[in-house]
Amino acid sequence: MNEYANTENHIWDTTNPGKSKPKALGLCSGGLDSILAGMVLARQGVEVVWVGFETPFFSASKARAASKMTGIPLIVRDITERYLPVLTDPPAGYGQYMNPCMDCHALMFRIAGEMMGQTGADFLFSGEVLGQRPKSQAKTSLRYVEKRSGFDGYILRPLSAKKLPVTAMEQQGLVDREALLDFSGRSRKPQMALAESFGVTEYPAPAGGCLLTDPGFSKRLEDLMAHCAALTRRELELLKYGRHMRLAPEAKLIVGRNKSENERILSFFDPGEDTRIRLRSTAGPVGVMPKSGHCEVIEQAAGICAGYSKAPGRHLVEVEVKKPGRQPGVIPVMPINPENASELMILPCK
Repeated sequence: MNEYANTENHIWDTTNPGKSKPKALGLCSGGLDSILAGMVLARQGVEVVWVGFETPFFSASKARAASKMTGIPLIVRDITERYLPVLTDPPAGYGQYMNPCMDCHALMFRIAGEMMGQTGADFLFSGEVLGQRPKSQAKTSLRYVEKRSGFDGYILRPLSAKKLPVTAMEQQGLVDREALLDFSGRSRKPQMALAESFGVTEYPAPAGGCLLTDPGFSKRLEDLMAHCAALTRRELELLKYGRHMRLAPEAKLIVGRNKSENERILSFFDPGEDTRIRLRSTAGPVGVMPKSGHCEVIEQAAGICAGYSKAPGRHLVEVEVKKPGRQPGVIPVMPINPENASELMILPCK
């Protein structure tokens, strides 16, 4: 199904005497702009509810903190299944790395729009600021998102409303345009001043919420997409941990860098599909080869794992290898110096 196909929109009922005040459902990342957008609407009597979305690339942890701080209710939804088609083929393309921001926002508004009926919301909103990001928050980009969301005409950006066309929500009196704002550009000073007026003194930094904007993670994802017919949640989660090396077109090795990463990598290990490598009697990393048990690279992978261990160099080391669907076996390998293995590393984007 096309994520952006037209749908029947929620219809406002401003004549319903049982509806005491308008209600808005907002996208919440948990950042300062999201917080302020919700508080600006709440200040003029709008009942505000937030929705926070989660995938392997971003969480709703900051949104939960914002909800706790402000008292604004939060609904959390995992949208991974619907997000992956947008990630692999975004109509508007990617940003600097593997971030399909415009189509991501359109999908989020689409899902939020589908929730309007069940939440009783009259319209949608977000904390986007015109021109804050040169590509995804330009005026044409904001318009693109509205059209692709399937809920064109139901989206309000309270922080930049006075620099954008008047919405139906303003025309019908659901919100007071004069009480909305005219923020634009990349300066954070207006938001910081507004936060101070609301008594908001603690809020997260404006960056770092999405792994798809991280150059190293994006390079790993790009490699996975180039060698994998269909993305799985498990493989996406594994991108977050360890050193990643491409040994062959069909074989990748993930090597833990510490005890915590070893444990996380093993938590996503599938004994029916993956090969697991670990040293038998020497402290060292865990290695996992997702969906791979090719004999021609097993010895190389085992040698790389041994090279990152505390095993002495130039001596054979016993390494336990667990291939898919088989009992573990032990092979002797010569440790490979990490410097020699570095050429196989899936490096960050430059």
